[in-house]
Amino acid sequence: MNLFEREPATVAPGAFFVPSWLSIEEQITLIELCRQWGKPPAGFVVPRMAGGTPLSIKSLYLGWNWRPGRHYTKFVDEQEQVSVREFPAELAQLAQRAYRRTFGASGSFVPDAAIINWYDENATLSLHQDKGEANSAIARGSPVITVSLGDSALFRFGNTATRSKPYRDVTLESGDLFVFGGPSRMAYHGIVKLYARTAPPALGPLRGRLSITIRETGLA
Repeated sequence: MNLFEREPATVAPGAFFVPSWLSIEEQITLIELCRQWGKPPAGFVVPRMAGGTPLSIKSLYLGWNWRPGRHYTKFVDEQEQVSVREFPAELAQLAQRAYRRTFGASGSFVPDAAIINWYDENATLSLHQDKGEANSAIARGSPVITVSLGDSALFRFGNTATRSKPYRDVTLESGDLFVFGGPSRMAYHGIVKLYARTAPPALGPLRGRLSITIRETGLA
C-alpha cells in the first residue's frame, strides 16, 4: 500500500515524493542509457562493505565511485586500474530538473556523481545515511535525487537520529521521483523489498529495478 496514494507529497521537511514524474518515453531512454553506461570495463559491480561483505545489489558509478563504509574514489576497482565513467550531461540535466521541481529555482546545486543500483527480486538495501560527501555539501543540505525504473519497491524513509522508528514507507514505482535534502539530508533510508514483475510492460524485457541516485559530492 502506498502511504501517499500516488499524489505528490512532502514526506518530511526537505523530502519530496513525486509520482509518475517521468513519462514512459523518458524511462525507456534512461534504461537504454544505463545499458550503455553499464558496459565493461567500468560497468556494474557488486559493492562490498569495508569488511568484504557483498551487498545484494549491483552498482554502476558515474563521476565518482562510492566504496560503502569507506570513501569516494575515481576508480572502479580496488587495484585502481579502471577509472569510473564521467558524470553524464543527461543526468546533470535530469537532476537540475528534479531540483527545480522540488526545491524551486533558488539555491545552489551542482551534481557531479550518480550511483545506479540494480535490484533483482530478492535484493534489499538496509537503512543507512548518505554521509560520504564533503562536509560542505552535507551542511548545505545538498539534496539526494532518486529516480526509479522497472519493478516497484518499498522504500523506507526514516529520521536523522536512528535507524528505528519513526519512519515512513513509500511504494516507489517506475518513473517516480524521490528527493531529500535540507533538514532531511541525513535521514536514514533504504529499500525493504521489491515487488517482482510490476514494471510497466512498455519498458520491455527489463527485469528487476534500476534506481538512479544523483548527488553533489562537493569533492575536488
